[in-house]
Amino acid sequence: MSEYANKNNRIKVGELIRKVLTDSMSTREALLNFPKDTSDESLTAAWHALVHYEADEDLRLRDELYKEEQNDYLEFISDTLAKGQDLPDNIINNYKKYYKSAVIPHEKNTHGFLKGFMKFLNIKE
Repeated sequence: MSEYANKNNRIKVGELIRKVLTDSMSTREALLNFPKDTSDESLTAAWHALVHYEADEDLRLRDELYKEEQNDYLEFISDTLAKGQDLPDNIINNYKKYYKSAVIPHEKNTHGFLKGFMKFLNIKE
């Protein structure tokens, strides 16, 4: 993927995260609108951060300090991506040590189907 496309995708994801943080979009909707078939490590880390945000909803309701820290973290990710920049290596590596990849949606075409099927079969491209 070209650097131009990566930058545009980062800007898009930065905006999606901002919408989640301002309650103008649900986390699920943001994940569904994520750029398809991306291999950008910054976007993969952002995907995992949003998934964790969604999973921690009840914890954020019980713990105001945790909620504030998580919101600040996502705001930093959003601001960085909205500038088209890479996320810092420590953020990317933090997710890479737990996840080999993200379940980012594939394009709705033959190529996307094959990528998803290969991933299902655990076959590298």
